[in-house]
Amino acid sequence: MNAEIPQTIYRKLTSEEIGQLIMQNCESDDWNLVEVTDGFDPIKVKNAKFTGHIKIGRFDEKAKLFGGISYHTGIYNAWLHNCTIGDNVLIHNVRSYIANYEIGARTIIHNITTLAVDGTTTFGNGTKVEAINEGGGREVPIYDHLSTHVAYIMSLYRHLPKVIDALFKMVDDYVGYIKSNTGTIGPNSQILNCDNIINVKTGPSTHIDGARKLSNGSINSTYEAPIKIGASVIMEDFIVCSGSQVTDATLVSKCFIGQGCILDKHYSAVDSLFFANCQGFHGEACSIFAGPYTVTHHKSTLLIAGMFSFMNAGSGSNQSNHMYKLGPIHQGIVERGSKTTSDSYVLWPSHIGAFSLVMGRHYKHSDTSNFPFSYLIESKDESILVPAINLKSIGTIRDTQKWPKRDKRTDSKLLDHINYNLLSPYTIQKVLKGHSILKDIQKASGKNSSSYSYEGMKIRKSALEKGIQLYEMVIWKFIGNSIITRLHDQHYNDNSEIREALQKDTPIGKGKWIDLSGMLCPAEALDQLLSSIESGQTTTLEAVDTTLRSLHKNYYTFEWTWVYDEIETFYKKPINQFTANDIISIINKWKESVLGIDQMLYEDARKEFSLGKMTGFGIDGENGSKERDFESVRGDFETNETVIAIRKHMKDKEELGNILIQKMENTIRLRQLSN
Repeated sequence: MNAEIPQTIYRKLTSEEIGQLIMQNCESDDWNLVEVTDGFDPIKVKNAKFTGHIKIGRFDEKAKLFGGISYHTGIYNAWLHNCTIGDNVLIHNVRSYIANYEIGARTIIHNITTLAVDGTTTFGNGTKVEAINEGGGREVPIYDHLSTHVAYIMSLYRHLPKVIDALFKMVDDYVGYIKSNTGTIGPNSQILNCDNIINVKTGPSTHIDGARKLSNGSINSTYEAPIKIGASVIMEDFIVCSGSQVTDATLVSKCFIGQGCILDKHYSAVDSLFFANCQGFHGEACSIFAGPYTVTHHKSTLLIAGMFSFMNAGSGSNQSNHMYKLGPIHQGIVERGSKTTSDSYVLWPSHIGAFSLVMGRHYKHSDTSNFPFSYLIESKDESILVPAINLKSIGTIRDTQKWPKRDKRTDSKLLDHINYNLLSPYTIQKVLKGHSILKDIQKASGKNSSSYSYEGMKIRKSALEKGIQLYEMVIWKFIGNSIITRLHDQHYNDNSEIREALQKDTPIGKGKWIDLSGMLCPAEALDQLLSSIESGQTTTLEAVDTTLRSLHKNYYTFEWTWVYDEIETFYKKPINQFTANDIISIINKWKESVLGIDQMLYEDARKEFSLGKMTGFGIDGENGSKERDFESVRGDFETNETVIAIRKHMKDKEELGNILIQKMENTIRLRQLSN
């Protein structure tokens, strides 16, 4: 049984203490409303005004300020109204006043204008953010513990009004719990050189330096993952989650900023949601749903009225969300892992498939959702689709490797459950669909056609044929990966043992999969959660998050169920009839596909070390200085980290396949001996 946290005991001021305070230019309308703890030293309170109920702790330590300055904790040059001041707080030079706050121990408040709570406030909780559609209709009420997955449901599942109403009711319940007429500044925080902070609460270790205006918000800092708010920042109606930074004159209005995010360099955002590890520098966001790892670093880039995740927006990227008819009512979806090149433009509504590259300006409503790993390129005002080509791009592999390494979240409680897999039932189901569409296009138009047309996009013959080939390779790669994962750690005496090992662990996982903004799960499993919410069985936000966490944890169990069914369809043989020879056949196809794709990646990486890429190196030298200068800056091809990783991947995968083939061959020999 946990011991109860001891309550701080306060007492009235003695007449001697009151006299000392008055002598030090302190005043109060009623000294009986000022209480202190034992150990309070009035000598550490000077030029202070107290109104309302005041509680003050001890001042027996020094506070350290920037530049190596130490200053004894206490209250100097400040007006406090209805405040509780923790032990060893330093409050120094408050130009206006601090009203209605509980200030945690060892906090420093220096050179500010106003810190106040005015009436009852929810600290930004319950603010409705008009994400995805600037015209409204997809509002998400933000709250302290909002995850990208719950926001996804609330914004995009409007076809289930009872679910939406129930989730909104849960948020309302939380807002009712959190609302207060007193704010909190968490322990060990620093609020320095700020102007006005109104109706804002902060967690422990918050660092705010130079903010101009913060209004109606929550800064949910933790000891594990502090938050930094920097110079000239203006924020209103906001929530900032642990480990994030909002600095350098960034402007934020009606936004949720998730864990590990960085908004910096004059970034501007309104009515937008930013989830784990998003970054916004220089540019502008309006009504966007920025799922995990949405990144934009360029001043001329506007993201508007769209949903993104694992995305990198190039300089000058732009979208248009209205056609001057009924206003800004259009929206777009850019699925995970996509990029836009410099000066790209997409006319909403459009839907860009996963891990795609958008280049040029597209004035038609593009839908490449069934063609993941593709290029959408503009040529002479036409949209050219190059299916599957990103599967042979080293950049795609580099992106998937870098995302886990760039996870800035250090909080022990993560709000967003992120699946980094490049290949999954979610992407492969689209690959299967795209492969089927390409085959149908080829069949309908004939193999002699030089180009094909699909929903306003052109596909050149060579691109279509290559797309079919690459999609087939990645299907075999994914199926083989799953087979090897399932069978590699055991030995099998006969075919029945192989079939038994291949059986499903759960019936859940077959059919459609969805990307719940970073978390991959079967639609069937999500439907169960939604039905539970709709029926009233699930009634709290905590219960919703627990279920989502469980879905994320069981990803690989669900994945195998999906693979099980798709193997039977793609391989055209029921698994309950599989033999060791079938496994060998699949693994050989897998090896051919994996090594083939890796070789393409290897050659793509080699291009970055060609003579053409050395232009501008060795500027004033001769006789090989270009090559030497290039190598000193960019390194050597053979020792490049990504190249080494590809070679190792090729070697490891070939060995892994050979080991399983050897096990299957042993099974065949055992069966022959038993006969």
